[in-house]
Amino acid sequence: MKALTWQGKRKLSVEEVPDPVLQEPTDAIIRVTSTAICGSDLHLYELFGPFLAPGDVLGHEPMGIVEETGSAVPGLKPGDRVVVPFNISCGRCHMCNRGLQSQCETTQVKDKGSGAALFGYTELYGSVPGGQAEFLRVPHADYGPIKIEDSQAPDEQYLFLSDILPTAWQAVDYAQIPDGGTLAVFGLGPVGQFAARIGRHLGHRVIGVDLVPERLDMARRHGIETLAWGPTVADELRDATQGRGPESVIDAVGMEAHGAPAAATAQFAVGLLPDAVAKKLMSTAGLDRLSVLHTAIDAVARGGTISLSGVYAGEADPMPMLTLFDKQVTLRMGQCNVRRWIDDLVPLAADSSDPLGIGDLVTHTAPLRDAPAMYEKFQKKDDGCIKVVLKP
Repeated sequence: MKALTWQGKRKLSVEEVPDPVLQEPTDAIIRVTSTAICGSDLHLYELFGPFLAPGDVLGHEPMGIVEETGSAVPGLKPGDRVVVPFNISCGRCHMCNRGLQSQCETTQVKDKGSGAALFGYTELYGSVPGGQAEFLRVPHADYGPIKIEDSQAPDEQYLFLSDILPTAWQAVDYAQIPDGGTLAVFGLGPVGQFAARIGRHLGHRVIGVDLVPERLDMARRHGIETLAWGPTVADELRDATQGRGPESVIDAVGMEAHGAPAAATAQFAVGLLPDAVAKKLMSTAGLDRLSVLHTAIDAVARGGTISLSGVYAGEADPMPMLTLFDKQVTLRMGQCNVRRWIDDLVPLAADSSDPLGIGDLVTHTAPLRDAPAMYEKFQKKDDGCIKVVLKP
């Protein structure tokens, strides 16, 4: 089969790789019909090379048609249409029973000290071949895949149940927006767009912050107030909220934020080191670009909550603990527990009125063979690129 493979920093290629086969009774094989590029894929493209090997298959936002199932997957059969959550979970362990599927004790990558295994996301999360490919082996298919009964709807109506839609829903839930409160969303990429729309759908005032005009325009189409990112944005948020700041803030940007030149230089320098040295340094003294997170801490109201959906990975990040303590700020964060939110989200995705504006997110669709070029376009935000869907 053809699959998108990592070959080096900013170097991807579509290659012929072996077709996946059933390995466990709880496995399924799906033929991928659509697979998206996620913002967190760009961290693999740019930063996480030391934890990847040439030939690793990327991608963690797939859906498709079941081709084959193991003997212990009674709920699926060949021909079923499914969305595959990006985290791999068993549905039976202590963590899954608590709704923390991203911490599944069955698939935790214990030798790396990591949570549940993820599709297409480095040795830190199991080196499981990803879904930017023609076919995908799905472990724990007796629990994970989301069966889609609607055979006529376009893939894009349900595809984002794999990651970014539940990630945005969790981000809003974790933000603990009080009645009458304001939610600020930093970063209006795909997750930020959905988080802003979900906040609005739930009846809250939402202010989105970004520096890309096309992203600000898209948010405004969905009734979101917007501010352009800049050095005074925390003051502008206070001015817009009776001087207090928003009670709830979502950071949907993460480790590669603009406006942190020192950390960006450090990240670049680590990328020049031999892999063994870089791994050790990233695991003990890695730094994130914290301009957005520090601005969120500045902007949030006293007693407020900051919800992190953007990925962070630094082990030596400087944090303003005095400010956090003095302002009595709550921080909530973590990989999305996809399965926990599916019952809330499937009815909204199926609703013909499209209450979350799912139909207004994809800006670029391309065949799998064009994936390397689309990664570059997405990273550079060229041509108004906000969300890319690949068609194997």
